Amino acid sequence: MIERTPIFNLICYTILALGLVIALLPFGIVIIAATLDLKAVNTVPMPLVPSSHFWANVQEAWTRADLGNKLVHSMIFAVAVAFGKVLLSSMAAFTIVYFRFPGRYLIFWLIFITLMLPLEVRIVPTYSIAANALQPFQAILDVTGLTSLFAWLFGIKIKLEWGLLNSYPGLVLPLVATATGTFLYRQFYLTVPDELAEAAKIDGSGPVRFFVDVLLPLSRANMIALFTIMFVWAWNQYLWPLLITTDPKFGIAVTELKTLIPSEFGLPDWNVAMAGTLIIMSPPLILVILMQRWFVRGLISTDK
Repeated sequence: MIERTPIFNLICYTILALGLVIALLPFGIVIIAATLDLKAVNTVPMPLVPSSHFWANVQEAWTRADLGNKLVHSMIFAVAVAFGKVLLSSMAAFTIVYFRFPGRYLIFWLIFITLMLPLEVRIVPTYSIAANALQPFQAILDVTGLTSLFAWLFGIKIKLEWGLLNSYPGLVLPLVATATGTFLYRQFYLTVPDELAEAAKIDGSGPVRFFVDVLLPLSRANMIALFTIMFVWAWNQYLWPLLITTDPKFGIAVTELKTLIPSEFGLPDWNVAMAGTLIIMSPPLILVILMQRWFVRGLISTDK
């Protein structure tokens, strides 16, 4: 056991305060830069005292990047991804823990191994599938010769196409699978007493009713914690939305931030760019603040 002494406490609080300053310094610079005018924000060194041009910069960023429309797209995208991850991971973990079938541990570890395959690694095949979601079925028909057979018998050439570009399914579906969520739910379900499942079975509850009426209420804190993590993760996605939304009218807020960055020979209005950055980072920040108590409880609580 480490003895708590005034010197030890002072060292710990000093380290914590230093870490807090380092973490908040970039955020503070963004806020200050968003309040400056064009001349002040390009002064070297930049003034560290807020000015009075905040609302003008916010209005300019809001109009130039069409943030009203893009924030709606981002909200729908992030909520759908987070909800899909929570639902899919909870169902996958429930199947692995409570159903006895050969290879269930192998399936779990195969899911867990996908943590080493981030989206950036599989971006090309994922984009190919999103461009035509029925491409695998078309390949099966071509390989088995059914395409040629239908063309010879009926004079009809089968060509399956379903594009997901510039659509919410294309944005959301490739991102809803999560090995992290499956692992967290599996670890939680393993701590649930077996007597609950036995009592539910005696009462005549089937697997679906046990899952909905018993496990989901017990995992409410875990669900909120996972939803918060995945919402922030989805909100900050850049590469996949940038590729899948070829129509500028369908972009999300994070990808639209590039329109506020001054070009090489353009007006260096970094104050407007920082105001747009502040607007875009606000929704996940507000969510984390509101869900902080549930977030911490969901990650460390062991109460059932």
